[in-house]
Amino acid sequence: MAAGAALPDPSSLAAAVRGGDRRALARAITLVESTRPDHRAAAATLLTALLPHTGGGLRVGVTGVPGVGKSTFIEALGAHLVDTGHRVAVLAVDPSSRLSGGSILGDKTRMTDLSRSPAAFIRPSPTAGTLGGVARRTREAMLVCEAAGYDVVLVETVGVGQSETAVAGMVDLFLLLLLPSGGDALQGVKRGIMELADLVVVNKADGDLAPAAERTVAEYANAIRMLRPPSPPWTPVVLSCSAQERRGIDAVWTAAGAFQAVMGEAGALAPKRAAQASDWMWSEVEETLTDAFRAHPAVAGRLPALEEAVTAGQIAPSAAALELLGLFRGPETGR
Repeated sequence: MAAGAALPDPSSLAAAVRGGDRRALARAITLVESTRPDHRAAAATLLTALLPHTGGGLRVGVTGVPGVGKSTFIEALGAHLVDTGHRVAVLAVDPSSRLSGGSILGDKTRMTDLSRSPAAFIRPSPTAGTLGGVARRTREAMLVCEAAGYDVVLVETVGVGQSETAVAGMVDLFLLLLLPSGGDALQGVKRGIMELADLVVVNKADGDLAPAAERTVAEYANAIRMLRPPSPPWTPVVLSCSAQERRGIDAVWTAAGAFQAVMGEAGALAPKRAAQASDWMWSEVEETLTDAFRAHPAVAGRLPALEEAVTAGQIAPSAAALELLGLFRGPETGR
């Protein structure tokens, strides 16, 4: 939120979000993304009020290398969902500008058709340097969207080689989007990200690339059987589609529905979300402590000199860390 902006009343804002007010939804996400201490407190109250109304949507993370067509795929999938009666929220996480900290790409401008639908809500957010290509507050934004009545939440990651564990750890279904490739395709994808994928989709299966896409599907289908499924009892599926021509999108959503049904019938989805919530709490504790640590006057005053001494080899990193932690804790009492 802009500096000096009036602090919204969390109860009123929660009611407006629940009532389907799109402006209120945008304001609520802006509030939870704010780093101002008073906004963080208001955001916590807002989320507590909205929490009973969350959990009804399917949370899908979409990742893939730049150029794989994530935005085109998400727009095609979103249009299919809207046409079949769903309400779709897209949290498109863009790289951050080093100068302004804002989003660079602006996915809302790249999903023009979907952005015009009253049943869709698109929110681009900057990564602000967060690993995994997800904004620090993406989890909260998902909850706000669910409380507003969106039954499918799609999270698009940057997909620039950073750890994708972050997004896989906050969604129900993790979808890996791939390009059609030759026989060496498997060597170009990290085993780690394959182990996270619940659904693998080879995009751009059209024109001259169609045969290569089908070969890629066969290669990955064979390879993925040798990996441990990330979401038992679900067995990962490999499909192909053409987001540009909007072919195969219905099969992708059918597979997503099968995933939801299998996980739900086995009672596996609720424990997965519970574990994610616990991890989220500890991640928040760690990030908040790090922020408080860096903002501590004694630490901030000593940190530049210690960093210089560490890089110059004049002091061991462990010794520097202990000194900084001692400054953060302050004089110990009671001894």
